Amino acid sequence: MQRLSGIDSTFLSIETPSHHMHVAMVAVFDPSDMPGGYSFERVKAMIASRLPRIPLFRRRLAEVPFNLHFPVWVEDPDFDLDYHVRRLAAPAPGSTAELCAMAGDFVSRQLDRTKPLWEMQIIEGLEGGNIGVLAKVHHSTIDGVSGAEMMVHLFDLEPVAPPEAPLPDEREIEHVPSDFELVAYAARSIATNPVRLVRLVPATVGSVVGLVRTRRQSEGPGMAAPFSAPRTPFNAAITAHRRVAIANLALADVKRVKKAFGTTVNDVVLALCAGALRGYLDKLGELPEAPLVAVVPISVRDAVVDESSSNQVSAMFVSLATDIADPVARLRAIAESTRGAKEDHKAIGASMLQDWAQFAAPAVFARASRLYSSMKLADRHRPIHNVIISNVPGPPFPLYLAGAKLLMLCPLGPVMEGAGLNITVLSYQDSIDVGLIACSELMPDLDDLASDFVEAMAELLAVTEAADERVEPRAGV
Repeated sequence: MQRLSGIDSTFLSIETPSHHMHVAMVAVFDPSDMPGGYSFERVKAMIASRLPRIPLFRRRLAEVPFNLHFPVWVEDPDFDLDYHVRRLAAPAPGSTAELCAMAGDFVSRQLDRTKPLWEMQIIEGLEGGNIGVLAKVHHSTIDGVSGAEMMVHLFDLEPVAPPEAPLPDEREIEHVPSDFELVAYAARSIATNPVRLVRLVPATVGSVVGLVRTRRQSEGPGMAAPFSAPRTPFNAAITAHRRVAIANLALADVKRVKKAFGTTVNDVVLALCAGALRGYLDKLGELPEAPLVAVVPISVRDAVVDESSSNQVSAMFVSLATDIADPVARLRAIAESTRGAKEDHKAIGASMLQDWAQFAAPAVFARASRLYSSMKLADRHRPIHNVIISNVPGPPFPLYLAGAKLLMLCPLGPVMEGAGLNITVLSYQDSIDVGLIACSELMPDLDDLASDFVEAMAELLAVTEAADERVEPRAGV
């Protein structure tokens, strides 16, 4: 039995029927070289063999009565793999459009909290004989880094994995605590809160002083402020319905832009998102004069905040400079904005969000979230931010699932109340895969935004070529 950390529990507390807090993925595999040929049973058997390496797949929640404190994880005594891994057929012709439609339906439904918080669908009948994999896992169990670690255990580095001694299934049927035991366990944990609070307050004051000092000494812009974001069509109260779209770009193109203008890959990714969003909103006649503001998650695992926490993340607010028409000036403005945001984040401290989350009362958070959602309060105030953008570095080498080669992997993050769009970017081998998920009612034309990413990449490449042409004559002098 293990108690959830404050941040993990918060991802459960803020979930409502329309505000889902699972993360997901859309993947495509080529099974043509699978040893013995493709079969659903072979894929499921492989997943079953890896279960001892992925504890989160067999643990479920035990919630404290009346949400008095954070829930605990316990081994599910009734675990049934057939519930979690299912087989579906894609409608003809099995193109990306059909796969994304199935993914939208899949992520529109919440996970059952009486079972381990994950589900997977194996999609057969895709174009070219490929198979798809749709998966969703609750955010309380996983973040970007721990998700990558899970992939290590689920995927192989070659079509035929080298033989290895199977891990013995040594799990014991764990005692599921009674309500009385959960309340007693919670009471002992809550009793230590005053001591932790006494230590945290001075540290917080020091962080605020450090932030003020950093801002005074910095010449560039700092972190964008919450509630400074302009309203757009996708910044409103959300429903439970989701739409999914994907875009595929060349990693070499992103690196070429990065090298030409002396920025980082993350800066170029943010500039691509900014260019696509600017084009999308401009075509709708909804481009605001003020720049859009993105929340960018940051891993804080290097700070070793809480090794027992599934989520070791923080976040920074970054201006996307969508008010700037020139793509080079926009890229440079984003690079400067991210640099200032990182300085501010460092001054605040990587563990601040994690530390204060330990005092989050689940019952209060749950009631507040449901009230906020049911009353559609996101429509009544300025957006906290416009969009969440995550950039996850993936492996530069091929991966395999039961011998089927991974062709594409698009992660999908959660859509938030008041910010009905999430963009997650993952690099894999020579490509950049962009996963787009949005509230269906707010962005019924999400495919248009996916196309705008291609246009944004072409725009950046055009100015990169122009910059290269200006440099070449000087290099020959």
